[in-house]
Amino acid sequence: MSLKERISEDMKAALKARQRERLSAIRLLMAAIQQKEIDERKPLDDAAVIAVTERLIKQRRDSIEQFQAAGRTDLVDKETAELELLKQYLPQPLSQEEVASAIEAAIAATGASGPQAMGKVMAALKAQLAGRADMTRVSALVKARLGS
Repeated sequence: MSLKERISEDMKAALKARQRERLSAIRLLMAAIQQKEIDERKPLDDAAVIAVTERLIKQRRDSIEQFQAAGRTDLVDKETAELELLKQYLPQPLSQEEVASAIEAAIAATGASGPQAMGKVMAALKAQLAGRADMTRVSALVKARLGS
């Protein structure tokens, strides 16, 4: 079963169980997936669905920060619930050690040395770690590794 099919089945289950908040969050995800399919004029594979999900997760994190700054705890709770639901559709995250070994392997494979080669290393890592690691953290680790 593809990830998109799993999301669709979860939406049907939430509809039948009358879980309004869960249904609302899943509908937002499905709408974003369908919009991306319309934009690209082709069905999305699991990697593209993960990319859409990551984008929505990033939006939720940004919203949570904004709402916390404004003191809107009701909206923080809503966004946090959506964030946790969206995380269910991402692959199992990698451990710190696995990320570090992937970085070392990418540096060795690309023959990178120095900060100017960061783009090459990140391009190699993006396909490999998409959805399984926080790419902002990976970027900081690569920068630190290449800078030294």
